[in-house]
Amino acid sequence: MYKELKKFKIKNQFSFSTDDSLDEVCNATENGSGIFLVYAVDGEEKELIMVSSTGTIQNDGTLKSKNGGLFDKIVNGHQFAKTGRKYSWPAQMKLEKIERLEVYWYETFNEKNKVIPTFIEGQILQNFLDENAKLPRWNVAF
Repeated sequence: MYKELKKFKIKNQFSFSTDDSLDEVCNATENGSGIFLVYAVDGEEKELIMVSSTGTIQNDGTLKSKNGGLFDKIVNGHQFAKTGRKYSWPAQMKLEKIERLEVYWYETFNEKNKVIPTFIEGQILQNFLDENAKLPRWNVAF
């Protein structure tokens, strides 16, 4: 786990395989903003393949978030096509022969913590870039 994530108390994780419904297995908060990390799991091997965030901080210090929070971003956010992840992830997993995904999510901006979601996303991606000389394979750009 990345040290930047240790301070966040509202967090959880779930597993997803192509036989699952992302709507049903996703346990992310529907009103929180933050980041999520996606790992491809093959037996004992785990590889970070994506980091993403949701929620924008306005200049008055308030949070602007879309309805559905982290849950909606994970389940319905577009990736690989003009369609939600609940459809594109299973298709991509089959293409790449990924057995299972583990998704870890963290609420970074709430009453207790006021950390900009994209700031933490950038820190995690920078650490990954420093270690691997590239971004996780499902992150197109940052």
